[in-house]
Amino acid sequence: MDEKVARLIQREGAAALLDRGVSVPLKDIRLPFRKPLRLRVVMRRPRLGGLIRLARVYLSLGVTAEQMNKFTKEEEMAFFATHGKQVSRMVAYTLCRGWISRRLLVGATAWVVRNWIDTEYVSAAMRSFVFLLGTDPFTNIIRSAERTNPMKLRLSQRDKGS
Repeated sequence: MDEKVARLIQREGAAALLDRGVSVPLKDIRLPFRKPLRLRVVMRRPRLGGLIRLARVYLSLGVTAEQMNKFTKEEEMAFFATHGKQVSRMVAYTLCRGWISRRLLVGATAWVVRNWIDTEYVSAAMRSFVFLLGTDPFTNIIRSAERTNPMKLRLSQRDKGS
């Protein structure tokens, strides 16, 4: 693995651990005699229940992340025409992270995403989240944490268990 890829994985891992999220412009409100007021929402990594639901929706699309990155403009428009509701639902799962909000507000949030957020922002946010949802870069971290687990029995503790 070259240095550039390693740095990218480390940066994304740090962002995921800090739960920083991706800020997406929601709507521009134009006020007379003032600058436009830009409303923004922050898409964060969903918790496990939302992640499972998001993964189900993503797998129902039948398209991989590599294929999405290679879309032409016409293919992207055709993709949004056929899978627009599912994409907005995926984005809604990143906005409604709690158990109650996921149960009650995902449908309304998906409607807001479809009607208020620009298509370019939705597609870019979806691509970045699909890339961040993988677990391959974190397998080394998981192995390291497993080795340094303080609850695991050490060599001298196997006989007595204390």
